[in-house]
Amino acid sequence: MSRAFVNEDAGGTAPRRGYGLPPREDPGFDAAAAEALLEAARAGETESAELATGYYWGEPRLREHVQRILARARSTGDDRLEQLAERYLR
Repeated sequence: MSRAFVNEDAGGTAPRRGYGLPPREDPGFDAAAAEALLEAARAGETESAELATGYYWGEPRLREHVQRILARARSTGDDRLEQLAERYLR
C-alpha cells in the first residue's frame, strides 16, 4: 500500500503531550487534572487530556477546581480561559 494512504498517527490512544500530572493518589491530582483539561481545550486537544487524566470534560468531581480557575481567569483578564471554564461548568 502506498505510504500516502497510511497515517501512522491516526487512532493512537496515548495522550499527544505530557501534562505534568502528579501521581493519581496525590491530593493535588484533581486540581492538576482540571488545569490540564482546560489548557488542552484551549489547544484543541481535549481528548488527549481526557486520556491523560482519566476524567471526561464536565466531570462533576472537578467543578470546585474549575470554579477556582474561572475566578483566576476573570481576575487576570484571561478571556479564553474564562470562556472554557464557563463552558465546563454548564
